[in-house]
Amino acid sequence: MELREGQVAVVTGAASGIGLALARRFAADGLKVVLADVEEHALEKAAEGLRAEGATVHARVVDVGDRAQVLALADEAYDTFGAVHVLCNNAGVGSGAEGRMWEHDPNDWKWAFEVNVWGVFHGIQAFVPRMLAGGEPGHVVNTSSGDGGIAPLPTASVYAVTKAAVVTMTESLYAHLKAEHARVGASVLFPGPHMLRTGLWESHRNRPERYAKSRPRRTPYRSLGQWEAAMKEAGREVEFTPVEEVADFVAEGIAASRFWLLPASEHSDRQIRARSRSMLDRSDPAYLEHFILD
Repeated sequence: MELREGQVAVVTGAASGIGLALARRFAADGLKVVLADVEEHALEKAAEGLRAEGATVHARVVDVGDRAQVLALADEAYDTFGAVHVLCNNAGVGSGAEGRMWEHDPNDWKWAFEVNVWGVFHGIQAFVPRMLAGGEPGHVVNTSSGDGGIAPLPTASVYAVTKAAVVTMTESLYAHLKAEHARVGASVLFPGPHMLRTGLWESHRNRPERYAKSRPRRTPYRSLGQWEAAMKEAGREVEFTPVEEVADFVAEGIAASRFWLLPASEHSDRQIRARSRSMLDRSDPAYLEHFILD
């Protein structure tokens, strides 16, 4: 699909991080952008910034875990611009779970699944039928993660499980679109190849009351800055990928109709090979041993 002036892109989780970088890149290509995010103030700031740069923007506060809100977002996008050509189901949260899986608060799982999995599904159901009916070229990008999408980081197992689900959902979407001979494509995004400076570390700020923890955390939430400082203190330098590079990678992937938006990375390739070899050999998942020893 060729990105060109006058097309319309919808991005969830668009008030900051990867989502805002995607919106900015699409706007630079001449697309009209629809921004959706659960944080009203941050969303307004993002929309104002894009408009100041000359972009045509429509913004709406949306909790993607709420099906009615996502359907309303689709109605508003089509009422405002008449079409949607690119859909980025990008909104996501960390769960805030602690300890072993059998110790987790069930609400950690419910909240993470509502946003990271149901949010993607709601986006597909709200927009894809209209994109198909429009008959124009289109593309859906669902944001996954190397954590879960490739192999799980057991210390963040809830998030990993949701992101593994996004990969399978997108593979299935791709197959369904192909079966329909659709002009709409699908991709799954693995942001990276390094760490990213996004608001995911502070997801708890947006946790809805209906999924409040049933008991307090044993340890305080740790910010990205605190985590980075701890890594440096331990003698480990952390590399970061600018979110703008991720957005460029996505735009280029859409233009090339690539399904796997997976940047080149020796680490990722090692994980993929090790996991595939474990499955083919019917052997234990030795690629998790480092985490098991922890």
